[in-house]
Amino acid sequence: MAPQARIAVYKAVYPTVGTLADVIAAMDQAIHDEVDVLVVSVGPDTPPEDTDVTFLSVFDVTMLFARRAGVFVVQAAGNLGPDPFTVVSYSPWAVGVAACRTDRTYPAFLVLGDDVDVHQFVSGVGLSAPTLGSFLLVLARDAVMPNGSFPRTPPYVDECQHPEALDPSLVQGRIVLCTFSAGFYDQTSTLAAITQTAAHLGFMGFVLVANPAYGDFIAQPIPFDAPAGIIIPKLADTQTVLRYYEQHISRDEMGHVTEFHGRASIGEGRVAKFGGRAPIVSRFSSRGPDYADAQSQSRQAADVLKPDILAPGDQVWAAWSPLSVLEPLLVGYSFALLSGTSMATPHVGGIAALIKQCHPSWNPSMIASAISTTASKYDSQGDLISAEEPDLYGVHPSTYFGFGAGLINPARALDPGLVLSSKFEDYIDFLCSLSSVDWVKVRAATGASCSRPLAHPADLNLPSVTISALRVGQPVQIQRSFTSVGSKPETYLCSVLSPNGTSVTLSPTWFRIAPMETQAIHMEFNATQALNAFSFGEIVLTGSLDHIVRLPLSIHPVLPTL
Repeated sequence: MAPQARIAVYKAVYPTVGTLADVIAAMDQAIHDEVDVLVVSVGPDTPPEDTDVTFLSVFDVTMLFARRAGVFVVQAAGNLGPDPFTVVSYSPWAVGVAACRTDRTYPAFLVLGDDVDVHQFVSGVGLSAPTLGSFLLVLARDAVMPNGSFPRTPPYVDECQHPEALDPSLVQGRIVLCTFSAGFYDQTSTLAAITQTAAHLGFMGFVLVANPAYGDFIAQPIPFDAPAGIIIPKLADTQTVLRYYEQHISRDEMGHVTEFHGRASIGEGRVAKFGGRAPIVSRFSSRGPDYADAQSQSRQAADVLKPDILAPGDQVWAAWSPLSVLEPLLVGYSFALLSGTSMATPHVGGIAALIKQCHPSWNPSMIASAISTTASKYDSQGDLISAEEPDLYGVHPSTYFGFGAGLINPARALDPGLVLSSKFEDYIDFLCSLSSVDWVKVRAATGASCSRPLAHPADLNLPSVTISALRVGQPVQIQRSFTSVGSKPETYLCSVLSPNGTSVTLSPTWFRIAPMETQAIHMEFNATQALNAFSFGEIVLTGSLDHIVRLPLSIHPVLPTL
């Protein structure tokens, strides 16, 4: 993202064991080293246990101190999606990043039939070289040693986890069908074990297919060197393969296979394909709304939009340690193709470094504002960004709680026209305005006193507006202050798309602003109809010099309290 940036890496967790104190020590060292950008792709994946308020956890307070030191903090939103209230990035002083798919895929396919008589192409997943020709197809269950002294459990019988369970004379030089079963479902079986079995017994290739007992599953492209390999995660495709297999075998009266006639080959899986709808919020990417009550069983939404922004995090190529302590499949590789909000977060960190290089005087909140207000909420086909949902392979229109302000746009973020800025003291005022926060705890955690709490938590000068409970008949007035970072005077027209059940009034409706001047916009939100969920809109400031500044609105209109 920022080719001339220098990178410092702090080893806080290795290989799997680490405490929160280790991570915070690494963050403290980074702050001491005066980094400009702190990329936090590691942290708690559950609400904090050290406080009843998410914003006051020791982890979040450390990020607040980083912001006070002038460090732009970008944090992974979490991989607990697609359910709501799953974000693990809570605080307004850290930019929480959601992950999306791009239009790049790596299609792989299994060819049923021999080189002359091709029956069908079945799509799958796997960064594999092709097999050179077609080979006999054998189902692992039909190649199990009849008199072996091993348990007849799925890892031995179906999943190709143990080479001693299979008859070498039936699998050597052939393509073996291994089945996703209990071991994979419980995450005790691995693809690495399949590849080891395949190499030990001389498979020509392997196919991991779905199981009717477990249905479809999610598969990520993983490199398979030798032998060739492919994953077929959709049950409908698996049934095509198994139907072909059964039609091309002979069985005796006991059901044992006596002859294998079906042949197959594995196609080239290492060539990228571009096209289709993008971006799409990844299924694993954690969703909002944000919440402040860490210990409560019933989540109450906070007046802060999370995630903040969307960036590529699905099937991302990145540098990798050839030692590969955690993933045997990747031993010896200098690069890996991985997915997660941890992959999305460095994209935003690098773009923040690029902005900082272009605008050295900007503080972290100005950079965060530039990134947010210039993001796009539309996909490559001009529709609202979609998201993968609980139904596997289903895609539905998303909301700000899935993609934040939208997909990051580096070019526009370098020239946003207007930015919103917040200081350390503003975040303290925000904390002190929360009804659930004890001011004594704020001082104990941050060292700062509550001298001027905000009239409403949503009054914090963020590049979005979130009101978790806008009561009918009880209007909320808030303000946003914009600073011009353009090189020339510009006139802005203010417009609003009000969320359902809400009316929004802006004052002024237009203004002219010179470079480095600040303009306040007063906003009044009125609930016109109580709804059982958040609704969404936006405020758009359109400049005469082609700058467009967009603020997402996430409002939950509710009935007044009795």
